[in-house]
Amino acid sequence: MSEKVLTPEQVGKVLQIHPLTVLKYIKSKKIKASRLGRVYRIKEKSIDDFLDQQAKF
Repeated sequence: MSEKVLTPEQVGKVLQIHPLTVLKYIKSKKIKASRLGRVYRIKEKSIDDFLDQQAKF
């Protein structure tokens, strides 16, 4: 239960994309995220899964 959880802004920095693009990917279900109130949180595994899926294309 020690998996790191990131904000869309942090994910944007990691992937070198704009945070609004991260939100777009979340809403289109390309990146799995949990919504807590008005903010999203993304597990590191979701980012790894997203990158693996993108590499297949």
